Amino acid sequence: MNATPTRTTPRKTVHLAVYDTFADWETGHATAWLARSGHPVRTVGPAADKPVTTLGGLRIQPDLALDDLRPQDSALLILTGADLWDGGDDLAPFARKARQFLEAGVPVAAICGATAGLAREGLLDERKHTSAVSFYLAATGYKGGEHYVDTDAVTDGDLITAGPTEPVAFAREVLGRLGAFEGGKLDAWYRLFHDSDPAAFEELNA
Repeated sequence: MNATPTRTTPRKTVHLAVYDTFADWETGHATAWLARSGHPVRTVGPAADKPVTTLGGLRIQPDLALDDLRPQDSALLILTGADLWDGGDDLAPFARKARQFLEAGVPVAAICGATAGLAREGLLDERKHTSAVSFYLAATGYKGGEHYVDTDAVTDGDLITAGPTEPVAFAREVLGRLGAFEGGKLDAWYRLFHDSDPAAFEELNA
């Protein structure tokens, strides 16, 4: 794939949250193309000295502990799905960190179960958002049901959300928010990876 993002000079670091049962397939498009656009991608775990294991059985050694992550040092915090989001409060600190980011005006992108974590934290009560299905979030008891949008992915200011079956749409919103692709190039990127549109390849590389 020879597509060139809008800019390839170094940009501010993007932080990818990692934890046990991390859903491997949900963020690959986003992180790969952010890196190609000049954003270093660093992983953030519960602790820097303890590896985590993804749903696919991969072991990841976090670059940074969550407690050491500051919004001012980041361009974006990405929260992926994980079984742990629905299995207790182990990942609640990541939702609280997302609150810090949003309050500081730094974007947060959440997909799959991470949207439920944000709902429990109250971060979806006043923002447009989406997830797997509306009743999945309703089960959290949150107050934002009227802001739920039944679509592939949603951007509302600094918050991006998507459901588990939409990693390409999620990446589209992330790449657009950080300016990796712009205008027709972003649309072509999406059509290429979501629809396998051969014409989009030519447009992306024009």
